[in-house]
Amino acid sequence: MSADTIARTAFKQGTKPLYDYDKHWASCYEPAPYLPMSRKEMDDLGWDACDVIIISGDAYVDHPSFGMAIIGRLLESQGFRVGIIAQPDWKSKDALWNSANLSMRTA
Repeated sequence: MSADTIARTAFKQGTKPLYDYDKHWASCYEPAPYLPMSRKEMDDLGWDACDVIIISGDAYVDHPSFGMAIIGRLLESQGFRVGIIAQPDWKSKDALWNSANLSMRTA
């Protein structure tokens, strides 16, 4: 079965396209000039918490050629406050600087 067939079948079953869902309440904020990578950067943006935190073993660059940037900015466009933890120290739990309101995911 091709990807097009699967997509058409899913939409026939009542699945809405991604941008048809209501945005998260935080969409009232302007897009962040950068996705925060530390508690200090969150404070600089005036955020008390992130809704979603993406954890990756790769380096992070806020550029569309990097997967984490695309995922983070897509979630942000839907109104979520997104934080990034890139290359965390796997020997210390202190590397996980915050808990997310909604989700912590690895990429």
